[in-house]
Amino acid sequence: MIRTKILSLLLLLFITLSIFAREGMWIPILLDRNIAEMREMGFKLNTDDIYNVNNASMKDAIVLFGRGCTGELISPDGLLITNHHCGYRQIQTHSTIEHDYLTDGFWAMNRNEELPNEGLSVTFLVEMRNVTDDILAGTDTISDYTQQLQKIKENTVIVTDQATEGTHYEATVKPFYEGNQYFLFITEKFTDVRLVGAPPSAIGKFGGDTDNWMWPRHTGDFSLFRIYADSTNKPADYSPDNVPYKPKKYFPINISGIEKNDFTMVFGYPGSTQQYLYSDAVRQVVEQRDPDRIAIRDVKLFIMRSAMEADRATRIKYAAKYASTSNAWKKWQGEIKGLKRLDAVNVKLEEEEAFKKWVNTNADRKEKYGDILPTFEKQYDKIAPYHKAKDYYDEIIFRGTDAYRMFYQMKKIVTKKEIPEDLSFIEKHFKDYKTEVDQNVFVSLMKLLYTDIAEDNLVPSLLDISEKKNDKKHLEKLYSKSILNNKDELTNLPGKDNIEKIIRKIEKDKLYRFFDKTRNYYYDSIYANYNNIQKEIDRNYKTYVMALLEMKEDEKLFPDANLTMRISYGKVEGYEPADGVEYKHYTTLDGIMEKDNPEIYDYNVPEKLKQLHREQDFGNYTNDKGELPVCFTASNHTTGGNSGSPVINAEGHLIGINFDRCWEGTMSDIMFDPAKCRNISLDMRYMLFLVDKFAGAGYLLDEMEIVR
Repeated sequence: MIRTKILSLLLLLFITLSIFAREGMWIPILLDRNIAEMREMGFKLNTDDIYNVNNASMKDAIVLFGRGCTGELISPDGLLITNHHCGYRQIQTHSTIEHDYLTDGFWAMNRNEELPNEGLSVTFLVEMRNVTDDILAGTDTISDYTQQLQKIKENTVIVTDQATEGTHYEATVKPFYEGNQYFLFITEKFTDVRLVGAPPSAIGKFGGDTDNWMWPRHTGDFSLFRIYADSTNKPADYSPDNVPYKPKKYFPINISGIEKNDFTMVFGYPGSTQQYLYSDAVRQVVEQRDPDRIAIRDVKLFIMRSAMEADRATRIKYAAKYASTSNAWKKWQGEIKGLKRLDAVNVKLEEEEAFKKWVNTNADRKEKYGDILPTFEKQYDKIAPYHKAKDYYDEIIFRGTDAYRMFYQMKKIVTKKEIPEDLSFIEKHFKDYKTEVDQNVFVSLMKLLYTDIAEDNLVPSLLDISEKKNDKKHLEKLYSKSILNNKDELTNLPGKDNIEKIIRKIEKDKLYRFFDKTRNYYYDSIYANYNNIQKEIDRNYKTYVMALLEMKEDEKLFPDANLTMRISYGKVEGYEPADGVEYKHYTTLDGIMEKDNPEIYDYNVPEKLKQLHREQDFGNYTNDKGELPVCFTASNHTTGGNSGSPVINAEGHLIGINFDRCWEGTMSDIMFDPAKCRNISLDMRYMLFLVDKFAGAGYLLDEMEIVR
């Protein structure tokens, strides 16, 4: 009965229009409740054009690219476009001193030259269904929360098994509204995905970390891949015999122009938002969590950057690692600034005060919801030191050094008591590794860990080090004498038939033992305590969001992003980042030339692009002023995971590729500001210009449908 009421409330939420049209990440199968608003803003199609199980629709042209980006099909021959930074790892993996595709770019001039990418996959959504009743079946009679979660887990296995029985599909179930609703996602995964083209980093990553998250932006952030399938158009492992995938749907590319206030829609896989955070949680983000993580990455980035600037080979090795580390580092800085500007903690406190008043005006509500906020206060006070410890261990141990990644591989050998037939992971690891860099990272981060974390949250192995914290040589010796950093020793482990000898050699290693003790103590003590408290917080959030849905039944509330397919919509527009400053909604090639600086890697504009600019050789890719557009901003609500998402116009045509948010709006994961939250996208006209005029790969345009 309670669940039925919740579902009814959820449906009502989608009927009533929101005050802020631009905020929200909406579930595709529920767009009937949004379509009137979308049409008022200029959209000209129907919901079936966006999502349809029985007929081809936009959803069939969109993929989850890898593990956390979005991509879309732009030809009937499986040609796919995503961001340059989404394909960065693949571009970097194929790069060498002799063939530096990061610096010079890569363009396959025929399909035989396209490069396979081991480990890369793209995933299509086949169908999504509301399975709330099936997942929550039997939980009403269980009072213990842990047992409820176990029952949900058991029900999930049944639902996913039934959904994929007799097919090659995969299935997952994801919670929405903090576990008040559940959806099933049936998917099809392709693993033969080949690199077709990528501009040089001075285009695809133009501006580097300086321009990252910033506007005005002049980055040609795209890369091209092709999906391959077997002769029946089904997924298959890489084979020279595979053929280009024939999609059910692909996007026409519109180059007729983008005007201010035009309707835009972003369709993709946003990763994570936290719109319903309690005020103390927001305070911890602003005052503790973001500053801690920024400080740790400051140290790591400085070490990597210094080494990369001193040596070209090191730059290639560490390019992807540096980009990955710096991305969140800069985002967190903007998030702090935005949350403070919005006075987010006090805004949350005001919302909670209104919630309290609503609860206290009804005896039933008071009994049911009266303990929610006091419970949050106690829980967040209790979890704060564990959150700090968790962030430090995550950043310093588990994501800190390359040596830990090799420890993890050796740990699998010790645990399974067998050495894998394929040891290629060793070669891949050391291809992008330099001993001096990783050792400096290890020594510097270890000293941060035992200096900043309370002693009762330091594992014994770290306490041993802390007694010698002034002895840098002790840390260097611990690192430098380890097998984990010795490619030759790892490659020449004792014969595969003598697993006991291999295990003894690994376990004798001091750095291995250090990581092993640290990891075990962390999970048995720190994480165990953190996780127990977090489970109780999650349980409280489920009740809290249930109450909010009831309280705000006349409003439209969207479920937090969770890397499932969503729609957001808005319009093309600039913004005012500060008093007296106004940004227009687009940039042009002229701005790239203004930023050109041959002394700086990220601003060293390729000579071919300069020549095209001097000659004004822009083809038919200009706007009505004769300018070559590069990027534009719009008011779509996006987050991580939306990188590579298609930006679609009112006719369902592709006009841009989403790749970033403006720095002033990075707090939108927690609190959306319609005045300043803008997504940044590559204009498709610049992409076509680069493929055609710059790369000379115009043959690729022949397989696209271009609307002029």
